[in-house]
Amino acid sequence: MTTLTVGNARVPYRTEGSGPALVLVHGAGPGSVMWDGLLDRFTGDRTVILPDLSGSDPAEDDGAPLTIETLGAQVNAVIEDAVGGPADVVGFSLGAPTVAAAAALRPDLVRRLVPVAGLTHAGDEYVRQYMTTWLELAGTPDGFGRFATLTAYSRPFLNQIGPGGVEEMRTFMRPTEGLLRQIDLVRRLDIRELLPRITAPTLVIGATRDQTIPVENHRELFAAIAGSEYAELDTGHVAMAERPDEFAKLVRDFLGRP
Repeated sequence: MTTLTVGNARVPYRTEGSGPALVLVHGAGPGSVMWDGLLDRFTGDRTVILPDLSGSDPAEDDGAPLTIETLGAQVNAVIEDAVGGPADVVGFSLGAPTVAAAAALRPDLVRRLVPVAGLTHAGDEYVRQYMTTWLELAGTPDGFGRFATLTAYSRPFLNQIGPGGVEEMRTFMRPTEGLLRQIDLVRRLDIRELLPRITAPTLVIGATRDQTIPVENHRELFAAIAGSEYAELDTGHVAMAERPDEFAKLVRDFLGRP
């Protein structure tokens, strides 16, 4: 584990595997551990870099309100420190606008870009109400985690994993101060002015059954990045958990192009 000081934050990151650099950026929640179940699909021929950005459990900062530029700058600092040059970058949920911001702020550091289940701005009233409701549940940790789990996964997947799996998922999301700051950022988010600055080849991945950030937001992100490509998985919000093999193939095929 390596820890960088980036502005007012201490940002840890870890690396796994060997080969060309691939940065996996987490969404709102505990941090890079969300990618652990998928690592073996990339580490055979990639150096996978896993940062824990402000708001995640391992990161430390001054507790100020988060901005997407702050998180994007943290991603870029990790790339520079870990490999010194361009890397492929994948970001999920809040990580999607984060990696888009990173690519816009430092086009020289992002070779290929894959935003997953993300959004360009918080103008969707559904998203605003969702995030507000989630914040209001912070005083009841069990309800907070259960709400997140119920809406993060599709009904078929929840039935597939059963009561035990659902209870395990519920405990993953706890209303920490950092997570509440990340949710607050989603309510204020707007990266539309940054998107025209992206030059990296981009694949936007959407999720048709997403109840956290509905798929119309994923499609809007695709439409706003010039020359980008789009693929959709028939899953809930956490597409890589529901369809790990299909998700990994989409990413690997796109990143593996000349």
